[in-house]
Amino acid sequence: MNAIELSVFVSRIESICEEMGAVLRRSAFSPNIKDRLDYSCAVFDAAGKLCAQAAHIPVHLGSMAYAMADIVKTQSWSQGDMLVLNNPFLGGTHLPDVTMIAPVFAQSSNPIAFVVNRAHHADIGADTPGSMPLSQSLHEEGVIISPTYIMRDHQIEQTLLQQITEPMSHPDSAQGDFLAQISANQTGVKRLQELISQLQSESFIAALIELNHYGERLAKASLSQISNGVYQFCDYLDDDGAGTKNIKIAVTLSVSDGLNKTAHKIIQVDFSGTSAQVKGNVNCPLSVAAAAVFYVFRCLMPTQTPACDGTFKMIQITAPSGSLLNAEYPAAVAAGNVETSTRVVDVVLGALAQAIDDKIPAASYGTMNNIAMGGRDAGNYWDYYETIGGGLGAGPTVDGLNGVQAHMTNTLNTPIESLEYHYPLRITRYSLRESSGGQGKYRGGDGLIREIEFLQPAQITLLTDRRLLSPWGLRGGSHGKAGENRLDGELLAGKVFFTAQPGQKLSIYTPGGGGWGNNQQG
Repeated sequence: MNAIELSVFVSRIESICEEMGAVLRRSAFSPNIKDRLDYSCAVFDAAGKLCAQAAHIPVHLGSMAYAMADIVKTQSWSQGDMLVLNNPFLGGTHLPDVTMIAPVFAQSSNPIAFVVNRAHHADIGADTPGSMPLSQSLHEEGVIISPTYIMRDHQIEQTLLQQITEPMSHPDSAQGDFLAQISANQTGVKRLQELISQLQSESFIAALIELNHYGERLAKASLSQISNGVYQFCDYLDDDGAGTKNIKIAVTLSVSDGLNKTAHKIIQVDFSGTSAQVKGNVNCPLSVAAAAVFYVFRCLMPTQTPACDGTFKMIQITAPSGSLLNAEYPAAVAAGNVETSTRVVDVVLGALAQAIDDKIPAASYGTMNNIAMGGRDAGNYWDYYETIGGGLGAGPTVDGLNGVQAHMTNTLNTPIESLEYHYPLRITRYSLRESSGGQGKYRGGDGLIREIEFLQPAQITLLTDRRLLSPWGLRGGSHGKAGENRLDGELLAGKVFFTAQPGQKLSIYTPGGGGWGNNQQG
């Protein structure tokens, strides 16, 4: 396969992921999927190794890449099957992220590939609206779906679908989102079978092998810029919402040559020294930490680098069992997927800044600023979830961006028109938080201010971080301003559950990014 043929193949397989995403978006019921685009789609080979993905959510895709191989080899697959799961300790991330996996067959009785999508459900059956509670056990976070077949022989298991969605506030709407995920995978299966038919099975498998070799070559060239050595860094989460503060995440990054001079580098990412798992819900499975690590190193590679197994072959990840980043069942994990993954990015970037500081930015806002809310009164039953952007950290040659979604999230904001149409809410302010970015030769981006007025009684859970510890600057740049949460002007904790009455206003002030460089220099 020459370079042009390989480029065409990469584009074709990636376009399948994009089309899956378009089907999911257009057929979903909930604003969280159809407006915020909180979903991801990917293709894996017969062994569960990543082949391609659309440019969707990094924390979804990286964690799938890490966990799929174990899922694939533990199941027995047939034509027309589809698996559903959300169990964080069996291949998921946190319960709202529901994953669907469908095998793709050619002539053989064994799958030749798999298509996968993962979507965030704002209601997964937790007691609190938005299904992102201040939990202390996985069992408080909603319906747990261990790997189960939701389709057999092209037929939907209606009884299972009803059992899953029955605890949710709007079962019919929830079923609609599940059916949208099924439709997206069915589209992916059809399109991938068409591609395999055109290429023939042997040529398709050979193309996947060449794809991985290509990804490995690009990764090897990109990561060769990292000097051999040992680099350490640590940072902290503010708290876990259950009394534990200053929760440490530590990394030791060891970079060395392979077994001989022609081999690629080996990059060992060891999270020893990280805090033990905590009572609150900022714990995560190792797959979530791996997603953050993969994301950081992918950012060092050229844009044309394919998202495939070969691209990440040289990265080895370890974390002590029972630690914050490799939690054991039944640890609470609702915020680990969103808050802890974001801090892992900061930690790995901080270590890399010691090796290649001319390419690494200061810390970005460092939290997804999660708001989960809804009503539980008669005639006022609704669920809503959103994340809010902040300031991007400044880089060695550029100011940080203002008011963006960064790093482990890649969603949109919910349009105000859609939010006010679907829910008893009014947005009374949505603006940049001026002067919240850190100063320096290059200035950190500003955060956002989002103010929500409640038109009916509502229960709200906030899972936010960087309220106590600010995003750090680099090379003499100053820190970004920490975030704040306020109800009618009164300061709230970073992680809190409360009830609001009609007319009250919740204001979220998101952090700014860190500055880069001492502005007295140059």
